[in-house]
Amino acid sequence: MPGAVFVSRTILFGDCDPAGVVYTPRFSYFAVEAIYAALDRWLGAPGLRTLMSFDVLPPVRAMSVEMLRPLTWDDELSIKVSVAKLGVHSFTFLVEGYVHDETLAFTANVTHVCISPDTKEVVVIPERLRVLLS
Repeated sequence: MPGAVFVSRTILFGDCDPAGVVYTPRFSYFAVEAIYAALDRWLGAPGLRTLMSFDVLPPVRAMSVEMLRPLTWDDELSIKVSVAKLGVHSFTFLVEGYVHDETLAFTANVTHVCISPDTKEVVVIPERLRVLLS
């Protein structure tokens, strides 16, 4: 698997709900945003565009998020992205968000499946992509 990538992100006012903590759905955005940044680094180019140049579409098939502590406006996140699993048709990323004193604030598992842009049927992970993610 490629080495983990760390992405920094500051919690913005617009990420928070009226109570002043991060609005729950924003965690999925943080995870996807960090995955795209990691793909940029791993693939050495705009990651999502490069991934799609392998003649596949990579929709998310499954996502789970666990929030472990509240985050608030101006918190600085360090988000770690790693490849957790490579299947035949899918690949899963582990995303871990740390804040302040390296306290784990959230985790996410995001699984993408490869589908043909023409038939919209599930296809095998292209070999070039498998090599880059393994």
